[in-house]
Amino acid sequence: MTPSLRLSPHELADQQRSGRVNIVDVREPMEFVGGHIPGSRNIPLGQIGKVPLPEAPLVLVCQSGARSERAVATLRKRGHHEALADLEGGLLAWQAAALPLEKRKGAPLPLMRQVQISAGALVLIGVVLSQTVAPGWIWLSGFVGAGLMFAGISGFCGLARLLALLPWNRVRV
Repeated sequence: MTPSLRLSPHELADQQRSGRVNIVDVREPMEFVGGHIPGSRNIPLGQIGKVPLPEAPLVLVCQSGARSERAVATLRKRGHHEALADLEGGLLAWQAAALPLEKRKGAPLPLMRQVQISAGALVLIGVVLSQTVAPGWIWLSGFVGAGLMFAGISGFCGLARLLALLPWNRVRV
């Protein structure tokens, strides 16, 4: 494997079958237990370069490829010059190629689905209460809508941060 390589899902699967590569998933533990490449190791992006890594060659993986690309850059800045690559298109491309995923039984729903369910429920509650209790409840729906817009523009979702603190979202890998 050459440095700074981007592997397609099928190239990674071939290298994994031959035992020539170690796979590091840089997503958060909750994402990892929800579905990951069999045999991969979870080291969240925030821990990359701070904890011991498996032997090279390494392929870094995330959901879409953005975090793994950042992880490769971080490792290069910290002096890791061994063979590094990332999975082009991330796990989304891996799944689109119909390659196997391993999931932990009883893993929580993905955090973004929890956000969608919670936000939708709050909007619905605001509308129903505004029609049955007091018109002012419509502001609950407006507040949720404004929060979703802010999350989309800024990349910061307060509801996701709150949901991540709930007990069922605390997982150990």
